Amino acid sequence: MSSGTENADGTDDSSTGSGGHCSTPDSDGEVAEEIAIVSFERKLETAEEIRDELEDRYESIEILEYHGDVFADHWGEYDCFVGLMASGIAMRKTAHLLDDKWDDPAICVVDEELTWAIPITGGHHGANQVAQDLATMGAVPAMTTASEAAGKQGVESKAKAMDAHVVNGDSTVKTNLAVLDDELGPVERLEGPRAVLVGDDVTVLKRNADEGVVLGTGSVSGADKEAFLTAWEVALERTDYDLADVEFVATATRKEEEEGLLEAARELDLGVVVFDKETLLAHEGPTPSKSKELIGWPGVSEASAIAGGAERELVLEKIGYENEVTVAIGR
Repeated sequence: MSSGTENADGTDDSSTGSGGHCSTPDSDGEVAEEIAIVSFERKLETAEEIRDELEDRYESIEILEYHGDVFADHWGEYDCFVGLMASGIAMRKTAHLLDDKWDDPAICVVDEELTWAIPITGGHHGANQVAQDLATMGAVPAMTTASEAAGKQGVESKAKAMDAHVVNGDSTVKTNLAVLDDELGPVERLEGPRAVLVGDDVTVLKRNADEGVVLGTGSVSGADKEAFLTAWEVALERTDYDLADVEFVATATRKEEEEGLLEAARELDLGVVVFDKETLLAHEGPTPSKSKELIGWPGVSEASAIAGGAERELVLEKIGYENEVTVAIGR
């Protein structure tokens, strides 16, 4: 998945896109994998450019030439429609088709000059994701979902960062309001077998794959993408795991805007989960760190690897790469 960021305390301060695509048959549609670009004939060449740019990020991308009933004829066949047209056209042609936000396909429109990418329905269910991907072509994502507009990510985006999906969609109304008020609380990881009884203000996330390992990562400011990629590769080579076993990258809130880290995670299609200071202090690793003396934070790589792992244990203690990036691996 291209990376979204999730705070362990339930807040999300990064607006970076999640590229973490994690569709499953029961994923409730919160991600988009099968895309249809709807274009007028005169703009089919631009539609092909969009397909060529995005095709390696999705399971399938098809181009449909616009006619009056094109949306109705293909409703339910795709996770997301990308309308290469004015937003008013897409709205008028789809409004009567909308029924339920968890079942309806997402719709994102982009103008013919690729200036703006505007999710108009299903923002948390694929349209925001597509808009952020279109940013690589120069389009500005114009997200209006409340959490993203406030510089935070809703629980659907949290799920994508952790390669999970929302089980009980109706709960997200209340939990996303809690995100806006910084009151959601931590995402709890429960290991079974066990039965869990929840109310309608608790959102349940379910993994899309078997649990794996977490790349706990710290760095100096300004470390580039290649430093992170190499550091992760070196760390994994010291274990019995490889990239296919990685659930997500974990780090500290003070590192959530490190562009090199975010670029590296996007390249590997990994989500980025960030933990606040209190959470990391509660999961401090065994290797001493000068940062605790200097700024009161524990060593980020070990603490975030422990905090992020389902079993709260280290597979690999902290190692450094070129005095730029530190990595620990947790599970």
